[in-house]
Amino acid sequence: MYAVIKTGGKQYRVAAGDKLKVEKLAGDVGSDITLDKVLLVADGDNVTIGAPLVAGATVQAKVVAHGKGDKVMIFKMRRRKHYRKTQGHRQSFTEIEIGNIATGGSKPAKAAKATKAKAEAAAE
Repeated sequence: MYAVIKTGGKQYRVAAGDKLKVEKLAGDVGSDITLDKVLLVADGDNVTIGAPLVAGATVQAKVVAHGKGDKVMIFKMRRRKHYRKTQGHRQSFTEIEIGNIATGGSKPAKAAKATKAKAEAAAE
């Protein structure tokens, strides 16, 4: 079973037990958080796609650590103008471990409607 979640402006494919680094989230180390922006849930052949989110689906995660990423150097220069500027940046992140993926009892309703409409059209 896996899900596609949205956090920090990015999308991640997650499964139970995965560890990943996301944009900084509020929460102490060791605390549990709930990610409710779930775009897709797949359980074997049953795939539920949200429009835009899957209703009632949540992903439980545990905050493992907070930290900063590697330094990125920004260097600007204009040739022959005696202009040089150097700047550095370290992006903050939160490392989380995915726990339970709850579907919320949602079912792939769009696929059922499409096959029903095709069956009625074929019958006529």
